[in-house]
Amino acid sequence: MKESEIKALVTLLDDEDMEVVQHVEKQLRTIGGAVIPLLEDHWQENGLNPVLQKKIEDLIHDLQYNLLVTRLVDWKNNGHQDLLEGMWIVATYQYPDISLEKLRQSLNDIYFDTWLEFRDDLHPHDQVRILNQVFFDKYKFQANTKNFHSPANSMLNQVFEQRKGNPISLCIIYMLLAKRLGMPVSGVNLPSLFVLTYKNPQIQFYINVFNRGLIFSKIDISNYIKQMHLLPQDSFYQPCTNLDIVCRVLRNLIVSFEKVSDVERAQEIEHVLKLLTE
Repeated sequence: MKESEIKALVTLLDDEDMEVVQHVEKQLRTIGGAVIPLLEDHWQENGLNPVLQKKIEDLIHDLQYNLLVTRLVDWKNNGHQDLLEGMWIVATYQYPDISLEKLRQSLNDIYFDTWLEFRDDLHPHDQVRILNQVFFDKYKFQANTKNFHSPANSMLNQVFEQRKGNPISLCIIYMLLAKRLGMPVSGVNLPSLFVLTYKNPQIQFYINVFNRGLIFSKIDISNYIKQMHLLPQDSFYQPCTNLDIVCRVLRNLIVSFEKVSDVERAQEIEHVLKLLTE
């Protein structure tokens, strides 16, 4: 459909005939995300019509949400190799205009500063200390303990901007940096805490990014599991997948929205999570 034809459809959203409006909405939903900029223009042009503006806002949200669902399902089905891409898709739920390239650039800036100090021949513990120095001391990343359940903690663009996050969002950025530096670092799905593991055939240890990159051992994890009164599972000690990580981020988002009684958004994210775990 030509842009002029889509614009003509958009103008019919305030038609007095409800059947016409319903037909137009159906056609616009069929077109998908491409119609969003035209809807936004029409929203600005009708500032004195709050009813129409609300209708357009709801339609834009639905189109953006459907785009989010499609992208995440495609990301899953295509092998979910790029974790940053998966987290970018999640961030578009609340920040639809954020670009993947902007997130990559934010990561690149920290990577290059770390690379200048980094050496492959160092002991892994020393490599972690260098990454800690850049990540926590130079860039000032820190645990967002004051607003732990804020949805912003799950939005990577906000974590980059505010330099604050929850355990999993801080771990994601830290892990992506470590991997670019050639470090065999992966996520570990502990109950109530997300950590990282450095694992190669010679050595394995763990990193608590939420506690400024503290290095700890398998024994420490076993003690943590015992304190939680849980039975040990292999998944508590071994790397998890990118899909596991994104699903956990979505679970955190559900809790965040429930904390502020935003039932509609919590249900939307629950639907996405269900599609990813089927």
